[in-house]
Amino acid sequence: MSNYVSKKVADLPPSGIRKFFDLAATVEGCISLSIGEPDFVTPKLMMDAAIESLNNGKTAYTSNAGLLELRQEICNYLTKYELSYDAASEVLVTVGASEAIDLAFRALLAPGDEVLIPDPSFVCYGPLTTMAGGTPVAVNTFEKDEFRLTAEELEKKITPNSKVLLLPYPNNPTGGIMKKEDYEAIAEVVVKHDLFVICDEIYSELVYGGEKHYSFAALPGMKDRSLVLNGCSKAFAMTGWRIGFACGPKDVIAAVTKIHQYGIMSAPTMGQYAALEGLRNGAEEVAKMVESYDERRKVIVQGFRDMGLSCFEPKGAFYCFPSIQSTGLSSEEFCEKLLLAEKVAVVPGNAFGASGEGFIRCSYASSMENIKEALVRIERFINSLK
Repeated sequence: MSNYVSKKVADLPPSGIRKFFDLAATVEGCISLSIGEPDFVTPKLMMDAAIESLNNGKTAYTSNAGLLELRQEICNYLTKYELSYDAASEVLVTVGASEAIDLAFRALLAPGDEVLIPDPSFVCYGPLTTMAGGTPVAVNTFEKDEFRLTAEELEKKITPNSKVLLLPYPNNPTGGIMKKEDYEAIAEVVVKHDLFVICDEIYSELVYGGEKHYSFAALPGMKDRSLVLNGCSKAFAMTGWRIGFACGPKDVIAAVTKIHQYGIMSAPTMGQYAALEGLRNGAEEVAKMVESYDERRKVIVQGFRDMGLSCFEPKGAFYCFPSIQSTGLSSEEFCEKLLLAEKVAVVPGNAFGASGEGFIRCSYASSMENIKEALVRIERFINSLK
């Protein structure tokens, strides 16, 4: 039967995240810091809005682009990032931000077009580029730069086939962020080489240490060459609801919507009503969750430093990315041995790209109790290596 499977798909590597997630599920008493989703339940006001929509019989498809009322609220929401869009023609509601990424690549890429992807980054970007007929090109980022993308490293990877630059910040797996001045330098390279930019900003609300999220598309002249992707999964604890959105130039949104309407029809209707309520009235709930993540962030980073591991301070998302190079183990060896010896699941950094080798991704979207116990176990494991 394998003869029937597309070679392109057959050649894709399995997700390194999924491998350790599945392994952890088989280990009794395991503490998992491998999961990249909130440990909070969706706030009640959003659940109530979804229930009300069901009770009122709102169970049919919406417009392909999503409820106009929701698209208008998305536009209102994005003004906090100095972004302005037309709800009728420049916004598409998608089945999570993941669908938006897939749609964007398929709408923009022709065979051989190259997508420049900061490395390390989330595992889906390279495979989705490949499935859309493009070629993923890794652009190295480094701990010394807090895993920010630099114009210098970007220039090194530009070729005549370079077409799209992906900017996934705040970043998964590193927790790194980009500031306005960082983006200004990147914008010069973008204009020089006439690149189109996809901004995956799903963690935009989750920023700490006095920092604020800045969108690349807010820079002068960048809105017309950028597609901004975001959604409700991370900040609003709505991962299972699958509501994301894409905002950008009218012609790009029209192309993305064309693919969406053939494959999906529309995002889940009750989820759209829940998202509408969240965007309108959920800011206080989001702030509470961000405050909790920030407390855990400080504990986990200090915990790794106290046990002798180098760990830069992540300013975004809900991950830290400590270096385990001092142990002499590879990322995969460290994670496998830690899981077997101490029943703690983390993800090897190289699952997110070659630049992640020598690091591990630890999610602090877990209870404080679990985080503290995991730190005790990890320190005990490291001491056993000496």
